[in-house]
Amino acid sequence: MSYKTIAVILQSKEDAQRVLDCGVPLAQAWGAHLVGIHAEPIPVAYSAAVGFPDVGVIETATEAAAERTKEVETLFAERMKGAEQSFEWHTLTSFSGDSAYTGATLARAADLVIAAQRNPDWATDDAPNIEGVIYESGRPVLVVPYAGPLTRAFGRVLVSWNGSKEAARAVFDALPLIVEAEATEIFVVDPPEEGDETGASASSLAAALARHGAEVTVATEASEGRSVDEVIRDRVAATGADLLVLGAYSHSWLRQLLFGGVTRTVLHTMPVPSFMSH
Repeated sequence: MSYKTIAVILQSKEDAQRVLDCGVPLAQAWGAHLVGIHAEPIPVAYSAAVGFPDVGVIETATEAAAERTKEVETLFAERMKGAEQSFEWHTLTSFSGDSAYTGATLARAADLVIAAQRNPDWATDDAPNIEGVIYESGRPVLVVPYAGPLTRAFGRVLVSWNGSKEAARAVFDALPLIVEAEATEIFVVDPPEEGDETGASASSLAAALARHGAEVTVATEASEGRSVDEVIRDRVAATGADLLVLGAYSHSWLRQLLFGGVTRTVLHTMPVPSFMSH
């Protein structure tokens, strides 16, 4: 089992390099077709003082969008030429100009989507809306951290397990990576009381993955006043995991947008690649 179609979300030249550093080796290893997706905003017609659309502003915005597209497409084409990889390229437009959200429809035809975590030093427009593609594409998304080394293979996988349908979806979407890993740990934060289904489901999940040939263990830990995302981040560091797998938005997207949550924290701060499904 492997991924045969991989969509890469390339919002700008700032994030494109890291996404391709992750996506190209994976595509080569699996013999996958790589789909490059980049979007630009539709120029907005501003009115001049006399009440007519300011053509100069529209022309300037159009030229800037064309230049950004050329930069990203050239970077993508050069990497594909060097990799001798099967690929295709899509330039899209939308009011937002967000490559992730705008490209969600195209991404639905991919086995896996790869996008970059937002670098806090980037301008807002350079950050793809990963939440949008996770929620709208229906496909698993591999989020590449904005800093740090990128591995070309994932040897140790940490599965954040809460028994939800989103977590189950993420685990089995990540099965090709889990099977190839040297070790996978199913990690439960704040294990429930005896008899609760979450603990039993973790053991059942481990057995199911083992039947696929994966090397799996189960671990639990009490949060003891820490946030769940902090416990997960500490466990990633303690185990040396180079991939985190978790279900996205097991609570509502609106709730996490307003109050925060594990999904949003992982999207913004997790130092290792994170594999997420909704």
